[in-house]
Amino acid sequence: MEFPKLSISRPGDAEIILDCISDGVITIDLNKRVTFLNGAMKQLLGFDQDLTGNLLACDVLVQSNICTTRECVLERAFCGERVSNYEASIKRRDGRLIPVSVNTDFLRDDQGRLIGLVEVIRDISLSRELTEKAAEVNELKDRLGEQVRFENIVGRSRPMKEIFSRVQAISASKASVLIFGESGTGKELFAYAIHANSPRKQGPFVVVNCASLSDGVLESEIFGHVKGAFTGAYYDKIGRFELANGGTIFLDEIGDISLATQVKLLRVIERHEFERVGSSKTMKVDIRLVAATNRDLAQAVKQGLFREDLYYRIRVIPIELPPLRERKEDIPLLIRYFIEKFNREMPRQVSQPSPDALEALEAYTYPGNVRELQNIIEHAFVCGEGQTIELGHLPTEIQRTTPPKTGDELKRKSLKRMEGEAILHVLERTGWKYKMASEQLGIGRSTLWRKIKRLGLVLPTNVSK
Repeated sequence: MEFPKLSISRPGDAEIILDCISDGVITIDLNKRVTFLNGAMKQLLGFDQDLTGNLLACDVLVQSNICTTRECVLERAFCGERVSNYEASIKRRDGRLIPVSVNTDFLRDDQGRLIGLVEVIRDISLSRELTEKAAEVNELKDRLGEQVRFENIVGRSRPMKEIFSRVQAISASKASVLIFGESGTGKELFAYAIHANSPRKQGPFVVVNCASLSDGVLESEIFGHVKGAFTGAYYDKIGRFELANGGTIFLDEIGDISLATQVKLLRVIERHEFERVGSSKTMKVDIRLVAATNRDLAQAVKQGLFREDLYYRIRVIPIELPPLRERKEDIPLLIRYFIEKFNREMPRQVSQPSPDALEALEAYTYPGNVRELQNIIEHAFVCGEGQTIELGHLPTEIQRTTPPKTGDELKRKSLKRMEGEAILHVLERTGWKYKMASEQLGIGRSTLWRKIKRLGLVLPTNVSK
């Protein structure tokens, strides 16, 4: 930036123009005496009067590291070196430190002789604040990416993320869905998630547990009946298909229905029509079918226990839910979810499991899957007191899952436990503010978060940073 014809001894058009610039501008003569301050620079420094001619550059930049740094920017400039984007901080008259970016260039007269310097100083405090906020947002995005809660379904493992993505993609269609999975994996939760994210979300979501009803009762339950259709039919009854009209019907444990009922179910799926038990009147319905089973239906088809045509009609879109033992990285997150749930219901103020209890919970194989983990945490709430779930509060079969440790393993485990306890202590003392805790621990926030993940610490989810 050159001002070859700038007169620094009297105001003129150049000074008026510089006053319109949002960055601070200072001109300095060869004696390092300030000859001009534009309006933005006065505002930045907190001056409300013109002090040019009375101050040295370093008098204006009070306690600035521009003037105290070993390689003083002014010395560099006067030695013939232009300075570009030199980051420093200046101290206002009110004592506030302001981070700035400095650019310098030379002032020359009409004969090209050096007569001073011009400095353009930009306040970068806002951009730094925005950068820090962006870093916090990115960190939060990372956390959200790792700790997913989708329609009350909790998981951060790769299989669960893939299923979440699939559910969102298939919800918009009308195709039938068949959910496979062991008992307790959350099949009904996923069925509802499909409904809640579909165009039918304003319609009813009707659940039928096929395994809990005998064949005759099941047929009346799902199709309805008319008065006098059988002994005890004293009035007309609306079936579940009629109740689900315009919405979604979820047939849980569909593999347990009889072949006779399967024939009638196939007709509803193909033609969207049926008759109530004891009636010849055809009823029309608009429903989406989501079914679930913990049985191997393909094998049941081979054995003649399940109709092949029905099997392929209900599994247009198959979803297989992994058992909890195959997604163990979700266990700490599920533990936190159930702790918060029972804290609200009891009410209690349990914060976390102890390291030994967490180790046992992570080592267990969970034949009953997520439902069993929920029951285990409820058991611990009933049997324990205080804010920590201890190993002794867990069911006996869970306590037995912790394998014996060798000397080296015990040493590593002890160090890991001590580190985890130290981090939790500082977090609790700082009110779960990660920035403050990381400063007290002498590590960065990203390092703190990596340690939390590596140590498997279970933290509250409703805390600020």
